[in-house]
Amino acid sequence: MTRCRLCGSEAMASVVDLGATPPCESFLAADQLDQPEPAYPLHLRVCTDCWLTQIPPLITPEETFKEYAYFSSYSTSWVEHARTFVADAVQRVGLGPDAFVVEVASNDGYLLRHVVDRGIRCLGIEPSVNVGAAARDAGVPTLTEFLDPATGSAVRAEHGPADLVVANNVYAHIPDVVGFTQGLRALVADDGWVSIEVQHLLTLIEENQYDTIYHEHFQYYTVASAARALASGGLTLVDVELLPTHGGSIRLWARPAEVAGEPTNGVSPARAEPRARGRVADVLDREKAAGLQELSGYTEFSARVATVRRDLLRFLIEAAERGETVVGYGAPGKGNTLLNHCGIRPDLLPYTVDRNPYKHGRFTPGTRIPILSPEQIAADKPDYVLVLPWNLRAELVEQLSFVHDWGGRLVFPIPELSIVEAKS
Repeated sequence: MTRCRLCGSEAMASVVDLGATPPCESFLAADQLDQPEPAYPLHLRVCTDCWLTQIPPLITPEETFKEYAYFSSYSTSWVEHARTFVADAVQRVGLGPDAFVVEVASNDGYLLRHVVDRGIRCLGIEPSVNVGAAARDAGVPTLTEFLDPATGSAVRAEHGPADLVVANNVYAHIPDVVGFTQGLRALVADDGWVSIEVQHLLTLIEENQYDTIYHEHFQYYTVASAARALASGGLTLVDVELLPTHGGSIRLWARPAEVAGEPTNGVSPARAEPRARGRVADVLDREKAAGLQELSGYTEFSARVATVRRDLLRFLIEAAERGETVVGYGAPGKGNTLLNHCGIRPDLLPYTVDRNPYKHGRFTPGTRIPILSPEQIAADKPDYVLVLPWNLRAELVEQLSFVHDWGGRLVFPIPELSIVEAKS
């Protein structure tokens, strides 16, 4: 990578190099195990001009998302998060019976189904054929497309401008930041709202969440860099919320620059509600205090990543030497970054399980660990269960309470190795 994809600068500095890994959602069928498997460099860098952190765009979204293994509805807590968001957004934006809501990267309709239930007109834009079909089967109108300015303009011409455009956990997934943002602006009404949820780089670094670095995520945002990205497409940041999702996310509220007012202090609009201005300023201050607008905030991250790797490998090796069994729970994309970076194979983790039937009988990319149904854990009664979707800790401690019945314990690798009793 020689140039920043947002500002075009060549001033790029290394943050952490995780080697080369396969795409994190490229789960293998049994008949693929003897075939070559491509791996791509996973090297996070930061632009020291605009401070957008990013990886090289070595894999196109078309390669990743046409057939996708992740279905949002399999996470109970995520569906509840979406329901709460819709209820709050209806009040905040004032969505009435004549409103129109568009969600970009709408997955299997996990969020828009709550909009449908309220009788509000909506449309999902989802590039993955299989999950988009699941959304339509659930009664959520869904267009199978990637968002760019042309798609945004076409949807607006056919359906009218959107009062609210939602883009949750997709703003990191697109290499053309400017074009995607222009697509959002094309969709939204001139007096409308855009809501974006994306992982917060501040917590990623503070909490050692390096496993969320993978090829689907082309960039990682602070509020400051996100505001610059939004401005590139004609949108202005007017408010920010800190969320616990995905280990720590930000919800960015933006409006067309014409109605948001002129920015002050670089990001916060003068005509925004004062409390919102204060929230933006508070988070910017936190980011600055953490050194994320200078190189010093990034230099120690690589060493802390190495500690996570060594601690997890030490635990697995020592458990194996004691004759204790460790199996995995979950097969998320982040888990595959962790497994590949640590070099974990079936000799240390004989299998993992997942609630998504799509993954059953498949194998994790690179590490070739079998993925089974969750019932296998109760059948085998392992000594430890390594929880790969650590961001769902509260939900999974409850779901895996049965592990306590035989004295089993749960292991969480991030932000540091911790071994806990399953909830009894």
